[in-house]
Amino acid sequence: MAGTYTTNAGDMWDWIAYKTMGSEYFMPQLIEANLKHRETVVFSSGIVLVVPDIDTATAQDTSNLPPWKRE
Repeated sequence: MAGTYTTNAGDMWDWIAYKTMGSEYFMPQLIEANLKHRETVVFSSGIVLVVPDIDTATAQDTSNLPPWKRE
């Protein structure tokens, strides 16, 4: 079940993805779930966004990261 996030003034996609999903690398999935706001760069307060359900343990492909950044 997807959750929601209500923005604060100054929030940006990468910060919202990091805060709600654990990594800024989930930003594309977050934008895909909120296409109506895809052209917004910096949010005003009070915008309700859908946070998609993803398996954060397996969803991030780390194969292209350097060895010291892989978990």
